[in-house]
Amino acid sequence: MAKRINRCIDLMEAGHPIYYTGAGELTYENGKKQSQTWADFLIVDFEKDPFDVVGLNQFMQGIVDGGPTPDGYRMTTVLATLPSNAKTRNEVEANAWQVRHVLSAGIHGILHTHARQADAVQAFVEQVRWPFQTIGVGRDGGLGQGQRGAGGQGKPAALWGLTQQEYVKVSDPWPLNPDGELILGLKLEDRECVANAEFTAAVPGISFAEWGPGDMGMSYGFSDAHDPPYPEEMDQARLKVRAACDKAGIGFLCSWHDPNMSEEENLTYMLDWGVKVISGGNAEVKEMGLKIMPRD
Repeated sequence: MAKRINRCIDLMEAGHPIYYTGAGELTYENGKKQSQTWADFLIVDFEKDPFDVVGLNQFMQGIVDGGPTPDGYRMTTVLATLPSNAKTRNEVEANAWQVRHVLSAGIHGILHTHARQADAVQAFVEQVRWPFQTIGVGRDGGLGQGQRGAGGQGKPAALWGLTQQEYVKVSDPWPLNPDGELILGLKLEDRECVANAEFTAAVPGISFAEWGPGDMGMSYGFSDAHDPPYPEEMDQARLKVRAACDKAGIGFLCSWHDPNMSEEENLTYMLDWGVKVISGGNAEVKEMGLKIMPRD
């Protein structure tokens, strides 16, 4: 298997499901510890937790200093959610500074929340990209020019082990750019997201999407419907988001914790259903999954 910066792309290109967990405390010490994680990637949750970019920078330095990973990559893949949502283009553009700050810390992608409108998702992708990148721009894909500004590439380039010139060429969304090392995800997690899922999931530059059952349930009037069995409205929402991902050719992120099924049965259900990003797992679940669906 080739060695990229972002090992999740190697795995997804080979058709393998990927497993993740939370990053935990944003400290240098925890970064060193998490550099040896069992997970294929880590999520830093700024959607609900304080937007601690200073801590994120320290954590990412620890990720590098504690490496390489057990499977030989320079660093563990790290994604972040943001405090803002992607409900409208105006909201994304007004909060673009958050995109710049987390990417300048050296992370490998962003999972954006409440992605309701296709133009908001386009704005999200544009904020991630450098202006000189042209794949998918204009008639080639409908995207506008990249909006990420020069000056913040020094720190992430050093963390990735690249020159600044090398970094700006590869810090672009995959699979839109086959050589890109960033993965962008969407949370399609309310009724308006479901209604527009076919259009938002199809925006060039997106790698995967999820249906966010906790928020989805609330949008349909259920205070707590995160886990199955689901009401009919929830099941239909799940199927529509999954269908949108399939049509767009991107991965589907999902958890499944049916109390009437064993842990292995829950995992097998997800793998049989074609889930590509496994949520809610742990080291034992991943080990179980690799026995069910081995990696080459």
